[in-house]
Amino acid sequence: MENSSSFLPSASTINMKNEQRGKSKSLKTSKTSVVMAFFSCFAWLYVAGRLWQDAENRMVLNSLLQKNSGKPPKVLAVEDKLMILGCKDLAKRIVEVEMDLTLARSQGYLKRQSQQNVSGQKKLLAVIGVYTGFGSRLRRNVFRGSWMPKGDALRKLEEKGVVIRFVIGRSANRGDSLDRNIDEENRKMKDFLILDGHEEAQEEFPKKAKFFFSAAVEVWDAEFYVKVDDEINLDLDGLIGVLESRRGQSGAYIGCMKSGDVINEVGKSWYEPEWWKFGDEKSYFRHAAGPLIILTKNLAQYININSASLQTYAHDDISVGSWMMGIQATYIDDNRFCCSSYKQGESMYIAAFTHSIFLTLDICYFTDKVCSLA
Repeated sequence: MENSSSFLPSASTINMKNEQRGKSKSLKTSKTSVVMAFFSCFAWLYVAGRLWQDAENRMVLNSLLQKNSGKPPKVLAVEDKLMILGCKDLAKRIVEVEMDLTLARSQGYLKRQSQQNVSGQKKLLAVIGVYTGFGSRLRRNVFRGSWMPKGDALRKLEEKGVVIRFVIGRSANRGDSLDRNIDEENRKMKDFLILDGHEEAQEEFPKKAKFFFSAAVEVWDAEFYVKVDDEINLDLDGLIGVLESRRGQSGAYIGCMKSGDVINEVGKSWYEPEWWKFGDEKSYFRHAAGPLIILTKNLAQYININSASLQTYAHDDISVGSWMMGIQATYIDDNRFCCSSYKQGESMYIAAFTHSIFLTLDICYFTDKVCSLA
């Protein structure tokens, strides 16, 4: 009995073990409580900070509302909106990059080599494109019988360095009778430049200049590229004389330079849908009048290279003028290209407005800078 009782734990030993177990449990409980208290304190500080920040924001907004409560709402101008959107600086950088790119590419680089360069022919003096439409056959015949050569005379003029072509696009319904009639007339007369990529429609008219200058500079290697409306009558020899005097000049933008008010009322003549782009004064920038526009080769190349990104407006002369603003073009204002510029007694005028009614052709003669129909 004495031996067996010696192996049993005593009461004091059991009490000590129980006390150790109780202490370990209380220690674990206290650690958990400390951790929970820490997270609770952190959450309280976070919520309190957010509430304080929101309170400050409300105070700022409240003060701004009180300051502006007696003032009418401000109408933001276009420039203000661009500044708010952060587009002004970006647009400026884009323009600068495009200008640098243009200067780097406009020293003779083309999408395709012109036919004259390939064949080694002499550089032409000018390519004259006369705008025409599907319903203007009678007017074309009048021109062919007046200032514009036809047949062998047209070929001989080309040998002297001047190409003249009627410029027209394609019908909205490709291959219809309108296209077929133009193709047939071209087979007989051989005096058309047909713009396959351009749709000959009123709403597409401003884009015609891009297609004409691009196509002309790709097909012919010339000093000058001339756009002419079919509402004017040309003194062809006088025009050739002016161009000969400027042969070798680069970067020349020639015409009757003008400006004018931007029409922003729908339904009025010369309405400009994007009038808001021309500033608060609502006036056009300086540009060559639409009836006759002359560009040197490098400017026509610029249009050809950048045609996809060039903005067009409601009128083609405004569109061309906007393209010339961003490059180093030399503006040449020649009064001989203006209807009111001819003085009585002068021996030569360049352009006169015409109006064709059936078989008649009314020419606008120039006397003391007054344009009158004869």
